[in-house]
Amino acid sequence: MKLTFLVPPCFDNRQAPERSAGCTRIVYPMINIYELTLAAYLRSGLNCEVGFHDFVYDKTGEKEFRDLLKNDRSDFFFIWTVNLSIESDIHAIGILREYHPSTPVILVGPGATYYTTKCLLDKNIYIVRGEPEESALELVKALADNKTASGIRGISYLDGKSVVNNPPRPLIKDLDSMPFPARDLIEGHTYHNPKLKTGPYTTMFTSRNCPYKCIYCVPSSLTFAREIDYESTHPGHKPPIGFRSVESVGKEIEMLASQGYKAIGFMDDNFIWNETRTRQICDIMKRHGLVWGCQARVDAISEPIAKMLGESGCRYVDLGIESFDPGILEYIQKGITPEDIYRSVRLLKKYGVPVKLNVLIGSSPLETKETVKNTLREAKKLDVDQVMFNIVSPFPGTKYYQICKANGWIKGDEYRPTDVQRDSILNLPHITAEEMEKLLFRNNLSYFLSPKFIFKQITRFTSWSEFTASLKALKIKLFR
Repeated sequence: MKLTFLVPPCFDNRQAPERSAGCTRIVYPMINIYELTLAAYLRSGLNCEVGFHDFVYDKTGEKEFRDLLKNDRSDFFFIWTVNLSIESDIHAIGILREYHPSTPVILVGPGATYYTTKCLLDKNIYIVRGEPEESALELVKALADNKTASGIRGISYLDGKSVVNNPPRPLIKDLDSMPFPARDLIEGHTYHNPKLKTGPYTTMFTSRNCPYKCIYCVPSSLTFAREIDYESTHPGHKPPIGFRSVESVGKEIEMLASQGYKAIGFMDDNFIWNETRTRQICDIMKRHGLVWGCQARVDAISEPIAKMLGESGCRYVDLGIESFDPGILEYIQKGITPEDIYRSVRLLKKYGVPVKLNVLIGSSPLETKETVKNTLREAKKLDVDQVMFNIVSPFPGTKYYQICKANGWIKGDEYRPTDVQRDSILNLPHITAEEMEKLLFRNNLSYFLSPKFIFKQITRFTSWSEFTASLKALKIKLFR
C-alpha cells in the first residue's frame, strides 16, 4: 500500500499559503511538523510506503503536478488544508480526478474541518476532522479492506448526496505514544529561520493546544483543527492541553542533535507553562548545544524563566502582544496588560534573550488610527530584536469572525482569504481597511529598512546561506 501526501501548487497566482501556522502566506518555507507526524503515524500503523511531494517548496506548477499524477500509483492521497488554501486545493483535486477518478483523497487540517461540505466534491473524498492521527489510521484500514467510513469517529463523507459527519473522536491522551515526525520525507530540503540565523534547522512540538480565549486567535493549524471540531460538541470550550513528557522531548532532541541539527524552533502555541518543565527542557537544549526559539505569553515570563532561557541558547521568544491599548487588550480577552508586556521584555533583555513582538492591527472595534500609531510607537521604543506587524483577519471558526459578521464589518459581507501581512477585509467603526493597510505598509518600510534594524540583524548570521535566505524573506514581506 502506498500513501502520498501532496502540497499542491498555488493555483490562484498569489503567494502560497503557509500550512503549519495556517494563517499567513509564505514569507519563508516552514516545515509542517504536524503533517510529518501524521505521515509517521500512518507509516508505523500500516507498515506502508509513504510519499511526500511539496510543489510549493520545489517552486513547480501545474505541469509538474500533472506529470506526477500521470505516473503515480498511490492507493490514497492526503492534503493538509488551511483556510487560505481551500480554493486552490479544490482546484488541485479537480486535476487529480482527471488521472485518479476513484482513488480516495483524504483531507485533514482546519480548512477541511471547517469547510466540510464545500470540500466533499465526490464520494471518494473523506475529511478527517480535528486531531487526525487515529481517525486517519482507522479510515485507511477500513477503506483498504473495502469497508465504509460508517462509524469511524472524526470522519465526514458523502452518502449519496448527504453529508455524514460522524461524532468527534476523543483526543489522544498519550502523546508519548506518537512516533517522531517523518523528517526523512523532506530529506534534501533545506529550511531556514531568520530568527535563529543558523542551521541545519528543524521544528518540533512538546504540547498540543492553548487554553486561552483570545477572540481573534488562529493558532497553529493542528490546534485550530482541534478547536473547531471540539467546539461542535463543547460550545464555548477549548479542548484540553496535551503534553509530551520531558523524557520523550529529550529523546527527540537527542536524536536531532545526533543527526546534525543545530537549531530548533518549538511550534507549541505556548511553550512556557511553568518553571520546572521549562528548566528541564532548557537543560536538555544546553546539554546538546543547540540554539532554539519558542512562542510564549508575556505573563509566563518570570525572572527565573528569563534567566534559564538566556543560559540555554534560546535565540528568540515570540510574544503575542497585539496592542498596547488597555481597552483593546481587555476586549480581545488577551488576559494581559501593557505593564505585563514591559516587564517581560525587560526581563528577557536582561538575560540576553532576543525578543520578537507580534502586533495585530484591527483586532477590536475599539481600534483607531491613534491606537495603532501608539502601539507602533511603543513597540519600537522597547528596542527588541524584531517586531512583526500584521492586520487581523476574521477567520471563520473564531469568535471575532462571528462579531464582525454580525456587525457588517467585513467587506463584501463575507470572509475571503487574505494576506494578514498586507491586506485587510475589515472596515471597523473607527478605522477603515485602507487606513490599516497604509499604516502597516508605511510602518514596515520605516522599521525593516532602518539602519538600526539592519545592523542588529546582520551581525548575528552564522553563514552566507542564512543571510541570503533572510534577505529573500524580507523582500517578500515588503514588496511581494
